[in-house]
Order: sequence, then structure tokens, then C-alpha cells
Amino acid sequence: AKNAEGVIRGQEVLKLSPSGKVLMMLGKEGVAGNGPDTFDRPTGVAIGRNGDIFVTDGHAPNAHNTGRVVKFSKDGKFIKSWGHLGSAPGDFDEPHDIFIGGSQERVYVADRKNSRIQVFDQDGNFITVWKQFGQPSSVFVSKDDTIYVGAAFADPSVKKGQLRGIVVGSAKDGSLKAFIPDPADPDKLDVGTTASGIAADDAGSIYAADVAAHNLRKYLKVQ
Repeated sequence: AKNAEGVIRGQEVLKLSPSGKVLMMLGKEGVAGNGPDTFDRPTGVAIGRNGDIFVTDGHAPNAHNTGRVVKFSKDGKFIKSWGHLGSAPGDFDEPHDIFIGGSQERVYVADRKNSRIQVFDQDGNFITVWKQFGQPSSVFVSKDDTIYVGAAFADPSVKKGQLRGIVVGSAKDGSLKAFIPDPADPDKLDVGTTASGIAADDAGSIYAADVAAHNLRKYLKVQ
């Protein structure tokens, strides 16, 4: 796609310096594809301890019916990809976010349209699937194996038929610990969870990037 100035953009993943200098580009500017050097609407990036780069690819809708994770070395060389558009274990339907974390440094994918979190090792081997976190748009796993998910749940008793918020649980067994409802009025927002980006710090504070409400919110852990 081109912006108003006629500059081609989109379909790439960029590595930037703190000052904004482009250090590396994965994909091809404005070129959609599902090969080793192209993306079709990439959604998230995670970095392994050794520098390996993992990209979730296939925001809906996309031209190539893409739903996959693509793995690169730290210098941008293609290593492998896994997953196709579908609902089988290891496949995806709009993988919307990815994170590597926890004590076992596993790969956690917010498989949004399949309403599940999928868990893999860093070689792409399927480990488990969790459907108790609703329809996830974002995922983060802390050092103490706490998982945070920005999610939506079908609920006909609430506005727009969706209960939206942050789900907190265990990344060891998928058990649920807490739910923080979104504070915004759903009638003033787009459909879907507002927490499309999520993170937590070592003190347990939670940060949510709200795509629909266009803001950032922070929650402090109660001692």
C-alpha cells in the first residue's frame, strides 16, 4: 500500500535503533506473500534468548489465507515456519500476538479467531492449547509464569454481547486467577477487546494498549 505521499509501506517487520534508525528489515515493503521472505499482514514479534526472531503472520483478512509463525535467526535468515489457516492443533486463524517467556521460555500465540492460546517450544513443536482465555488479542508471560491475556468473551447479557478485559492465569497449567474488565463503554468502541497489546513488569503492574479506546492504561498490583 502507499501512503498519501506515495511511499510504499506495509508487510514488513523492522528492527530499529533507539533513535529510530532502521537496522534490519524482514519482508518486502508493500509486497504481500507467504514465502520465506514475505509476509501477509504480520501481527506480532517475539525474540528468543539467543536472538531468534518469531513473527506471527496473517491478520484477517489477507490475500493468501495465511495463518502461521515464521522463525528467523538474529541476523534475519529464514529458519522455518509452521501453521496454516485452520483450526487443527498448530494451525491458526488470525494469530494476533506472540510472546516468548516464562520459566520454560515457550512460545505463546494468541490465536484470535480460533479463541485459544496455543503453546509451542521454540522449534515449533505443539505443546498444548488453552481455550479458557476467551478470544485473545494479546498475550504476555512473566518470569514467574503468570500469563496475561487481552481477551473477549461471548456474553449476551452485556453490551454488544461481549465481555472484554484482561485475563490473568498460570502459564504452567493454564489455570485462571483473575479477570480485569475493560473500563471503557463498549457502545463507544469498536468490536473486540481493547487490550491489543499487553505487558507486565517485575512488580506485577500490568500495561494494556487499547486499540479501540486509543489509550494506554496501567494497573498496580495490590499488596
